[in-house]
Amino acid sequence: MTRTSQFLSAGELDSLRIPSGSHSRPELHGGANPPHASFKAVHSPNSSNSHLAAPSTDLVPGLTVIVPVYNSEATLEPLVSELDRVLPTCALHYELILVDDGSQDRSWSRVLALAARYPWIRGLRQMRNYGQHNAILCGIRAARCDTIVTMDDDLQHPPAEIPKLLSRLAEGYDVVYGTPQDMPHSWWRNGLSSLTKRAFALATGNHNIRAINAFRAFRTRLRDAFADFRAPQLQIDAILSWGTSKFTATPVRQEPRRVGRSNYTVIKLFNHTLSLLTGYSTAPLRLASLIGFAFTVLGMFVLLYAIGRALIGEHVPGFPFLAAIIAIFSGIQLFILGIIGEYLARVFHRSLERPSYVVAESTPPSHPSARGDS
Repeated sequence: MTRTSQFLSAGELDSLRIPSGSHSRPELHGGANPPHASFKAVHSPNSSNSHLAAPSTDLVPGLTVIVPVYNSEATLEPLVSELDRVLPTCALHYELILVDDGSQDRSWSRVLALAARYPWIRGLRQMRNYGQHNAILCGIRAARCDTIVTMDDDLQHPPAEIPKLLSRLAEGYDVVYGTPQDMPHSWWRNGLSSLTKRAFALATGNHNIRAINAFRAFRTRLRDAFADFRAPQLQIDAILSWGTSKFTATPVRQEPRRVGRSNYTVIKLFNHTLSLLTGYSTAPLRLASLIGFAFTVLGMFVLLYAIGRALIGEHVPGFPFLAAIIAIFSGIQLFILGIIGEYLARVFHRSLERPSYVVAESTPPSHPSARGDS
């Protein structure tokens, strides 16, 4: 099987050429590596951005930006425009992969138009809505450069902040999160998000990943750790932790949402947290064991208390006492059974071997822009 870490060096990117007559749209299946020929158009800033200032000497050799797209026809144009201005100052070669995650609007038409206008943009359209993390995984497996940045499509993650992530990555870290300087959401969402991150850090035993965020930069080679991963439910941050423990975060600016509203509700955030904990950690099972042990000890003390009262001739009140004890222990049993049920559900879904995603269509490959081209 082809290793997923075979990304291109700067020299290889310069030498890439794709026949101009090749416009096939392969059907790709989740869990498999997309054909490399569909993603060889990697842009060099010296080709069509000569009007920009000369790039600095500390540019990364290659940068892939992955944006999961969902009902974003109104924001794609300004996002690409800003990336077109920023990316030449970040990397010698770069590409943008737009993954349409089953949008209901005209997002895919916008992706096709942008890919036709900018040779460094690639588009992938999934057969249906698989989820944000599944779309990101699709983009990761299609990436051709040695550094990846993921960001949202709603313009809340400013492309101008990408150099901050790359700067921290150059310090020797493998994953860098961009954490908002000011939390832009409501108090309940910020609180639930913070609780999720702390629980995930505790469950994985890595306290450096409390700052997980969709705005992240990491090294492409980390995908080797989950090259054979195939499951319908996944968390990118969890599987990234399979390949490294070198996580860090840096403060970034986060803009208010310009168009529409967030797709995350309280229920979705709760399900996300539950999936994160039960899908990649046994911590909830250990918690259930500890609770069971604690209430077993409590039950023994209650029994000793009742026996002691009986020996001195006093009787413990009957029905209220028994009803309270039965209710407490029944509730604990149902709670523990619920945790076990969640794990059984995860095992069942993974046993079906459903793909993480299926790509229905991709933009046709185009000529890569090489250095020195006019």
